[in-house]
Amino acid sequence: MMKDMVEVRWHGRGGQGAKTACLLLADVAFSAGKHVQGFPEYGPERMGAPITAYNRISSDRCSVHSNIYNPDYVVVVDETLLTSVDVTKGLKDNGAIIINSEKTPEELRPLLRGYRGGVYTIDARRISEETMGRNFPNTPMLAATVKVSKIVDRELFIKDMEHSFHHKFASSPHVVEGNMNAIKKSLEEVCG
Repeated sequence: MMKDMVEVRWHGRGGQGAKTACLLLADVAFSAGKHVQGFPEYGPERMGAPITAYNRISSDRCSVHSNIYNPDYVVVVDETLLTSVDVTKGLKDNGAIIINSEKTPEELRPLLRGYRGGVYTIDARRISEETMGRNFPNTPMLAATVKVSKIVDRELFIKDMEHSFHHKFASSPHVVEGNMNAIKKSLEEVCG
């Protein structure tokens, strides 16, 4: 295992954008010159069903091609999963968990099965509704993950995401603006 490799496991429900956020994190890290992997774990996914996605990010080429069992970071896009999925399984104590919730990290810690590492929360629903007019938690969760993990430089992340959104939503400038506002607000509002 490479010494600078960072591994991230995403937990969400089908349709919430966890897979998209995972792939965007891989794109951003790749743009920063890193070697990346970003992949979902496929099963009988359907809207609302629990899904898992993974990132490996390293300055060296990675030859490991498996799911991630001991992540440095876990991102929980839907806090209802805390009671139905062991989201902290294998999570390193020197890592962190980032949870989409209006609750504080202290309020959620009792649900984390004795996990002793860092706990961060962000109200991704509120932020996305305020900035984009709908509940799209993946953009705020991506920003929170970048802030907590420091996988890529903050300014580089903002610049790269703006470029990506302009390309993806060229005919909808209001979507670009909403997503960028969600990113900037999320970078400021992560609690932990």
